Amino acid sequence: MESGRWRAPSAHRPVRATLRLPGSKSISNRALMLAALSDSPSTLRGLLKARDTSLAMAALRVLGCSLDDDGTDLAVSAGSLDAGSTVSVDVGNAGTVMRFLPAVAALSAASVALDGDPRARERPIGALLGALRALGVSIDDGGRGALPFTIHGSGAVRGGPVTLDASASSQLVSGLLLAAARFDLGIEVHHEGPPVPSLPHIEMTARMIRNAGAEVEVGGGERPDFWRVRPGRLNLGDFRVEPDLSNAGPFLAAALVTGGSVTIRDWPADSLQPADAILDVLTRMGGAVSSGPEGLTVTGSGVINPIVADLRDVPELCLPLTSVAALASGPSTFTGVGHTRLQETDRLAAITKEINALGGDVTELPDSLTIRPRPLRAEPGHVFESYDDHRMVMAAAVLGLAVPGIEVTNVATVGKTFPDFTARWAELTGVPDTEPRP
Repeated sequence: MESGRWRAPSAHRPVRATLRLPGSKSISNRALMLAALSDSPSTLRGLLKARDTSLAMAALRVLGCSLDDDGTDLAVSAGSLDAGSTVSVDVGNAGTVMRFLPAVAALSAASVALDGDPRARERPIGALLGALRALGVSIDDGGRGALPFTIHGSGAVRGGPVTLDASASSQLVSGLLLAAARFDLGIEVHHEGPPVPSLPHIEMTARMIRNAGAEVEVGGGERPDFWRVRPGRLNLGDFRVEPDLSNAGPFLAAALVTGGSVTIRDWPADSLQPADAILDVLTRMGGAVSSGPEGLTVTGSGVINPIVADLRDVPELCLPLTSVAALASGPSTFTGVGHTRLQETDRLAAITKEINALGGDVTELPDSLTIRPRPLRAEPGHVFESYDDHRMVMAAAVLGLAVPGIEVTNVATVGKTFPDFTARWAELTGVPDTEPRP
């Protein structure tokens, strides 16, 4: 293996594995923000330890919060900065940090300069900045509506009603709601525009805010377009983070691809995450789902069903499921995923290019992918590009189960949400981990 490449292991038999996965990134970073805004100290258990959460923790420390990690749990206490001080925050390429932190920073008495990776400067945040300005926050972004920008905190935010187009990311709404209980008037967020993607993640935000003691109202029926948070105290308290069900996706997909069986320990009975939507898609593609004392199990039949599915509520599954669909018994179409073009990379273009380079037949449209299964083959010397996107590495791993010889560039990018992904994948497949080491 050439330096810097990871050879995705192939499965020569049905996989059989029981795994315990790291905590949810989405829940972890929401919990960190709520803990930083709480009136009393909080304890976070099972917090994900990865680049995205490390960036969030570092940002909160810059804002004066106290974070004490004993190696197992994290104690968080709110902090403050001297009025008029200026600090800088690196958001990396973490959408949750770049979109959750501005409202928190606005409640400080400091000027907070935010910047991140080059790709982060291209990711949508202008609608959030416009909403914060409408709520009385002073922001200097040079007219870009993007990183880098500076939040000039005054120690308080007026709050009240605000309208924005959140069709580019549900995080634009969550970023306002998380801090809203600390606004003088709370907040009333109205969405105007195409449907908001990943609505279960806004519901996650709303449930976590309620659990921390604030009043939240959601309106608009099955596709909500109105959210209200009333002003009040927050107290997250003792909080345990669920396993990351999005990161469970590739492992459960392995059961479908190999006709095997994969069990995820500690699968939550009443999840903050879109568990039902995840299992629905896997079931429609041929998986059988069962629960037992070991956890939740998905078992494949050896045949992958073609499906037409709207993934708007579970876009994190798009890439690994596209890999599964490329190995199915007929064509599949995934819709509602146009917004993923604005994530860590243009995910629709990236997965189309990489699967087609293996001999596949994937067609991308502005908001969808159509996958027509064909024999796939990794030619000697061919590499599967990761585009610095953790989900592309996971998609390559799923493909590699059935397509020998796939080598992935920059596999370390999975450290964004799952630092030991390749070790866990080796555990799943029984093939020694060959991740290149620095």
